[in-house]
Amino acid sequence: MADLIYLAVVFLVLALVFFILGMKGIAGFTMEIAKWLVIIFVIVAIVTFIL
Repeated sequence: MADLIYLAVVFLVLALVFFILGMKGIAGFTMEIAKWLVIIFVIVAIVTFIL
């Protein structure tokens, strides 16, 4: 489960780097990936705590 948060942080950092370099399309795409990884992490965490 920690791998999901690690990957989300990696994609967030990549998005920031791409944004600084002026590649806004790639930055937006990596930001979407980071967002979905965090959402998946939250869902898995809630299911784990319930069970």
